[in-house]
Amino acid sequence: METIRIVVNGEERTVPTGLSLVDLIQLLNLEPSRVAVELNRAIVRREAWTTTVVAGGARLEIVQFVGGG
Repeated sequence: METIRIVVNGEERTVPTGLSLVDLIQLLNLEPSRVAVELNRAIVRREAWTTTVVAGGARLEIVQFVGGG
């Protein structure tokens, strides 16, 4: 399996090639309905997550929404 290096929230990671944003979110064990994604300094709309492929060298910020009060 081929892999690429990316940076997620400041941490370098090695992941399989060809992952969509949805695949990456699942790989990170995150709940898709509770996150927002920035890829290379641009917000990616949820509708584009399945078609947006993460390339080597990508820099992502993934923010989780937490409920409570």
